[in-house]
Amino acid sequence: MKHSFRRQLTTIFTAVMAGTLLLIFFSGAVFLERYYIADKKKQVMEAYEKFNTAAREGTMDTESFQESLQSFSVTDNISIFVMSTDGRIRLYSTRNSEQLKFQLWDYILGRESVEMNRILEESPNYVLRQSLDPLRGLESLEMIGTLDSGDYFIMKTPLESIRDSVMISHRFYAMIGIAVIMISAVIIYLFSRKVTKPVMELADISKRMTDLDFDAKFESKGKNEIDLLGEHMNQLSQKLENTISELKTANNELRRDIEQKEKIDEMRKEFLANVSHELKTPLALIQGYAEGIKDGISDDPESREYYLEVIMDEAGKMNNMVKKLLTLNEVEFGQDTISLERFNVAELIEGVAHSYALFIEQKKGKLRLNIQNPLYVWSDELKIEEVLTNYISNACNHLEGERIIEIKAESIKDKVRISVFNTGKQIPEEDLERIWEKFYKVDKAHTREYGGSGIGLSIVKAIMESVDGIYGVENYNNGVEFWIEL
Repeated sequence: MKHSFRRQLTTIFTAVMAGTLLLIFFSGAVFLERYYIADKKKQVMEAYEKFNTAAREGTMDTESFQESLQSFSVTDNISIFVMSTDGRIRLYSTRNSEQLKFQLWDYILGRESVEMNRILEESPNYVLRQSLDPLRGLESLEMIGTLDSGDYFIMKTPLESIRDSVMISHRFYAMIGIAVIMISAVIIYLFSRKVTKPVMELADISKRMTDLDFDAKFESKGKNEIDLLGEHMNQLSQKLENTISELKTANNELRRDIEQKEKIDEMRKEFLANVSHELKTPLALIQGYAEGIKDGISDDPESREYYLEVIMDEAGKMNNMVKKLLTLNEVEFGQDTISLERFNVAELIEGVAHSYALFIEQKKGKLRLNIQNPLYVWSDELKIEEVLTNYISNACNHLEGERIIEIKAESIKDKVRISVFNTGKQIPEEDLERIWEKFYKVDKAHTREYGGSGIGLSIVKAIMESVDGIYGVENYNNGVEFWIEL
């Protein structure tokens, strides 16, 4: 083998550790000093807030505040000097008090050297800046300005100690990093020797697993001992995957074919039985009246006209039923394309209601609309229009009592509910579940009277299931309400 796993493992881990340490060292070189300065800036701001609060509340002379002053001066290495507007010294730390006093006077009298200062933050009450002492060449972070009490103040902390700390940290990280890399490389190399031996044994075992004694997958990265094991495992995995996949695919296809064939056979039988039953009556009427005309049972023009009207009416009913059956067949068998889009269903309802207004008026009915506008849904607009048409047509054919048809549309939580209500007789409880079946009629005599086929509600059911909608019916004291939810 060109490159042993042991050598690769040692090289990779050593390179990762070296890269990590270099990244840490680089990050420290770039960001450590900035972080220290930012931390010092935070300490100075905290000190200012405490001093300002004490000045505002008049507690600068208390013992507890003096202890806080010592904490800032000693622990955080911050020198402080506070002076009243009349030149009286209010407060000062033990370090650099005279220098701070002179510097504060220079600020008050406007005698500062602007070139030596870099402003970090500025407000109406103070200036936070990074300054350079031209005599000693030392940088410091200082805040100078006025407190809420009107007193002048200056706070100062050196930055040279920060840079010294940063340099010491860099040297320390460099020495530790080199030591860690060398020790880790030796440990990884010794450890890898114990790993490669069992790996080679596993490679020999994997050869016996190629006869579908399965349980392994491996992603090859190179040409080492583990890759040798992976080649045999991959052979097994590939063989198993192909074999099982082919068997499952064939089995699923066979099961679907059988189920589909059985379903189609059952639906075909049901369809033929229902169609033959439904067409029997209109065909008998057409045949009877046609034979009557042929045999001249009635010679007067009025009777012939009546016979012809019956024949045309029955033929129209048959034509309408065939159209609905074709529509139902397309939806149930998935032959009709469903186009989901976002549209305002309120406008659709208003359009369908307007087209039925004259028909409802002819039925001596009253149309009421209670619709929120706009109401946007994701669905097939043409299919929903067909559902509404079937609901409204059904309502028109069952109008009784006050003869009112009310169409509602409203948003309920994250759904839109549309309902069509008509006054009239209730649907018997035993028939509520069966009204969605093909060719089922609650009142066969009444259905025959208006030319119903018992297919309209079946179309509603098929459409709503195809667009993942919900449908239903409810009885009321004075009528029946059909509804859908999208």
